[in-house]
Amino acid sequence: MAKPALKAALLSPQRPLGDHPLVVAGPSLGTSSILWNRVASLLGNDYDVVAWDLPGHGVSPAAAETFDVAALADAVVELIDSIAPGENFHYAGVSLGGAVGLQLGIKHGERLKSLSVQNSGAKIGTPEGWMERAETVRTQGTPVMIQGSAQRWFAPGFMDREPDFSSRLLHSLRDADRFSYAFCCEALAAFDVRRDLGSIAVPTQVIAGALDAVATPAMAEEVAAGITAGGGTATAVTIEGISHLAPAEAPAHVADLMRSLLTWAESRQAAK
Repeated sequence: MAKPALKAALLSPQRPLGDHPLVVAGPSLGTSSILWNRVASLLGNDYDVVAWDLPGHGVSPAAAETFDVAALADAVVELIDSIAPGENFHYAGVSLGGAVGLQLGIKHGERLKSLSVQNSGAKIGTPEGWMERAETVRTQGTPVMIQGSAQRWFAPGFMDREPDFSSRLLHSLRDADRFSYAFCCEALAAFDVRRDLGSIAVPTQVIAGALDAVATPAMAEEVAAGITAGGGTATAVTIEGISHLAPAEAPAHVADLMRSLLTWAESRQAAK
């Protein structure tokens, strides 16, 4: 099992990194940095927003072998060190990207200023379901996932209201490397950090979509409760009317929630 290579896109205005707090954004399975475009446009004047892509998605190269979520977290730290060596950062991630965020909080908490876990959980789905999906995509390719993903990702009516943006996200899925997608499924099959949540000490918000059947509001509550049980600070928030891709479906609401967390975490650090 190896640490995959990741690449990222700068979504905030082009300028030298370091003058603004750094926000690192992670994608859901099948999407790319496009998922964060709208939130980044709302935060980019005050924060440097860098979004990374999963192996074989967006600008990241395909993976040659299997990896786990912990290896993705290690790869994110390595990526940030190649961009801004040693810099601490705020992290936000959706679904698999949120799972990576939890793993960062557990394993690399000293590097984080805050953590926004969106449409995710400490365990997502079942190992059997993920392994079945991995095999399906390996044999039939990622386009076979488009119809089901569209139903899971978006609340009813979103694709009609936002045909261009939803199409761009689904094209990210269509264009993803089938084998890398399958490796991501296998990483999710093995992912379960429910017993480790109490070790997360960084200020955390957990955002759920009220209509999300993949990562339910109850799963968000479970993550927040697990962190607070260990003495950490975490809150769970449910956004009404959205499903599985909060930054795409409710960018203004997500940006407001994140800004509150980022501002508080920055002031907390400044007071130390």
